Amino acid sequence: MRAIIYHVATSLDGFIARKDGSTDCFIESGEHVDDYLNQLKDYDTTIMGRNTYEYGYQYGLKPGHPAYPHMNHFIVSDTLSFNNSHEQVQIIKRADLCQTIHQLKEQVGSPIYLCGGGQLAKQLLKHQMIDELIIKLNPILLGDGIHLFDGCCDGFQLDHLHRINYSNGVQMIHYRMQYITEEVAI
Repeated sequence: MRAIIYHVATSLDGFIARKDGSTDCFIESGEHVDDYLNQLKDYDTTIMGRNTYEYGYQYGLKPGHPAYPHMNHFIVSDTLSFNNSHEQVQIIKRADLCQTIHQLKEQVGSPIYLCGGGQLAKQLLKHQMIDELIIKLNPILLGDGIHLFDGCCDGFQLDHLHRINYSNGVQMIHYRMQYITEEVAI
């Protein structure tokens, strides 16, 4: 079964972006960025929320096209639509998310990259669908913003797998999720 890996940058106080969704506060250069880009090659599928997908527009992403050319994209949104969507881009309605994820996990392929989105991560966490967490922990404090799991922090524990400390203060920490409560009914 394929694992879902939430691979995301955070501040020391657990935020993945400012309130407006911007991430310019994070360290955007250094060995950790090279390692992250190399790790992206290990994924053939990504799941993201609408806001995360649309964030790519400011970097030249064209609506309906893949943000990562080598990955199939599943964008979770009840309102997003494209006139001409690329074959690697599919929109999933929130009501169909768990069923779609179960189907994806059963397919042959690489682990699945959960690409940002605190609300989406919270929903998947509540349904015990995130298997691993890779945090690029940045040595910054934001005070507020978009939380790693949109404020949800119970029902699981983290088993430490690996840590890399970089000279710029960033740490890449890899955990396995261990759920300690029963799965929430859909």
